[in-house]
Amino acid sequence: MKIAISGASGKTGYRIAEEAIAAGHEVRLLIRKGSILPQTISDCETKTIDLGNKQSLDASLKGMDGLIIATGARPSVDLTGPARIDAIGVANQVDSCIRVNTKRIILVSSLCTGRWIHPLNLFGLILIWKRIGEQSLEKSGLDWTVIRPGGLSEDEENLEKQGICYTGPDLQEEAYIPRRLVARCCIEAIKTQESIGRIIEVTSSRDLAQTTMKEAIAGFKLNESLPNK
Repeated sequence: MKIAISGASGKTGYRIAEEAIAAGHEVRLLIRKGSILPQTISDCETKTIDLGNKQSLDASLKGMDGLIIATGARPSVDLTGPARIDAIGVANQVDSCIRVNTKRIILVSSLCTGRWIHPLNLFGLILIWKRIGEQSLEKSGLDWTVIRPGGLSEDEENLEKQGICYTGPDLQEEAYIPRRLVARCCIEAIKTQESIGRIIEVTSSRDLAQTTMKEAIAGFKLNESLPNK
């Protein structure tokens, strides 16, 4: 597939790009002005985007089969960031996909998204705005998947020994997962037809048996696989 990755210069985004390249996809990196890319992905086609500019987004997504959204607000004194990036920015990317006929979207969100009572909401109600971003996907009519990872770690060692816990929405709270495994989940979702139209929470542990996303989804109960309304 021809896959665009927004937020590709971020700690999760560049790993998604690396995994997409390793899987044989044709990758286009979408970054904001001033972003710096790791050397490992510097040879990819790159477009500078403005999340608030329709023309910028449309030009960057034209001709792409899919988009992986790894943009996200960073901790800052500017408490408007989550609204601008995690809600409006995501909605703008979704609208652009509709306009240019990019059908497949993977959104990297967060565990506990949508909850009002959570320490992360001290940062501009970030979990509330992330949920609004998710809802723009649910209403889009596109082939979407939301990946909600737990706490993110930089661990890159012995990842093959970790099993991933896949569940439907609002079933996990406190566990962690390395960013590299989140990236692999995004790429696995692309090839897993059963992930379309689902919110999937992911955490990992060495105590878990290895399983695929497809196998895990087959074991979901009905109420675990439906998005919140």
